[in-house]
Amino acid sequence: MNVWVTLELTVRDGAYADLKPFLEEKLPAVRGFDGALSVSILFEETSNKLLLLEEWKSQEHHQAYIAAISENGVMKELLSYMMGPPDVQYYHRVMI
Repeated sequence: MNVWVTLELTVRDGAYADLKPFLEEKLPAVRGFDGALSVSILFEETSNKLLLLEEWKSQEHHQAYIAAISENGVMKELLSYMMGPPDVQYYHRVMI
């Protein structure tokens, strides 16, 4: 069963201008990672909240991706734009 993942972060004041090109550069790799089905980014300017909404084939696929970007430095670079680590949540679609 596919899993939906949300990652909520708060962008440091003034960092969004530099974050946007970083995301544009890195998103193709996320979308091409094994098990990734979709990735959307939402940003709320007033609160500087960034929400990544992702769909993966499984939670294990997503966790493998997080391990890979933690090892290659991408996660460290992403977090340099943020106030702290992401709040990560996993959801399963409920068919009602």
